[in-house]
Amino acid sequence: MGFLSGSTTFSRFRISHDQTGEFGDEHLNTLAEHVIGSSATDLSESAAMGFTGGAHLLDTQFDAAKNIIGEALHFGIRTDSIAVPGPIKKAWMKIELAGIMGDNVGGRPSKAQRDEAQSAVDARCAAEAKQGKFLRMTETSVLWDAATETLFLSSNSEKSNEACLDLITRAFGLEFSPVTSGKLATEFAETAKRNSELFGLSPTLFLPDTGSSEIVWWNGMNDNFDYLGNEFLLWLWFQWDTGNDTIALSDDSEVTGMFARSLSLDCPRAEHGKESISSESPVALPEAAMAIRMGKLPRKAGLMLIRNNEQYDLTLQAETFGVGAGRISHPGTGSTEIRDQLDRLESIRQMSDTIDFLFEAFCEKRIGKSWLAESKKITEWLQNETKLRIQKSAA
Repeated sequence: MGFLSGSTTFSRFRISHDQTGEFGDEHLNTLAEHVIGSSATDLSESAAMGFTGGAHLLDTQFDAAKNIIGEALHFGIRTDSIAVPGPIKKAWMKIELAGIMGDNVGGRPSKAQRDEAQSAVDARCAAEAKQGKFLRMTETSVLWDAATETLFLSSNSEKSNEACLDLITRAFGLEFSPVTSGKLATEFAETAKRNSELFGLSPTLFLPDTGSSEIVWWNGMNDNFDYLGNEFLLWLWFQWDTGNDTIALSDDSEVTGMFARSLSLDCPRAEHGKESISSESPVALPEAAMAIRMGKLPRKAGLMLIRNNEQYDLTLQAETFGVGAGRISHPGTGSTEIRDQLDRLESIRQMSDTIDFLFEAFCEKRIGKSWLAESKKITEWLQNETKLRIQKSAA
């Protein structure tokens, strides 16, 4: 899934200390210097990473017309590795052991014999790698948006993203910070001058009868507020379930939304397990109501959002704010066609802005005195509305 067509999956990173200037030949030359295959790497020992032109997996050409889109730079990062399938290595091991043990077929090999056979298998893997066999290529699309000082990576894998960021840092000297729910909350607090209120927050105990406000996936660090992403999705659920399907945003626009297609919940105390629900409207099902009535929190949710005549269908991960399978369309037309790459780029920006503005509306209440009253409403909703829905379903 890339950025210029089809559905898009991405993680975002704020760029700091960018001294590279306006996109031009210098950037393209740097990409070419670190193109995939430019450095000799023994793939049997480690994977090789390098830049690609972004048009396809084997594209190694860079030029302004293709890679520079307005105020953005689009390219790819390819990882080449050798991955001999486990069943093949197992078969080679048996063949080597059979040769080593000779007439003692069916006997139990000694440790020395196993070590000898393993060495032979490792050597064979290395030889196959040098011949280019079992080569695996994977690619991550990259969108470097100078207009918003944001880097988009088409992956929600922490390990993959770290490797990509390391390559970009070495090539361009950039520094990054992930755009998580905690990062956005910190940016809001700094702008609104509410830092002291933010640092005084702790996870909300929405249901007193569930025990404590412990969250096992939160590390409890003073500067980590990613748990606010879980509360944000629950707040959205409350808003939309109680009839407030349209939320006013700080830029004088508004967004209409609903939960759609999928919902993943987890017990913050690791007592009641996880819940994954797939449905056209997952929050309408009694098992969803039962889950939040037990104190479970949303970890990932499918959302349908409409703002400024564009509709975004996506999956949002609560803590990291990673977006999955994001689709852009225009309500009433049924069209997903984007006129050109600049339009596509702007739609991706607007999708990100819509998510961020929604979270800002939540932060306006959460990082302030009004949260006490708001959380009480949510508690009443959890205790009354969800219980009623469960009873109606059982009747």
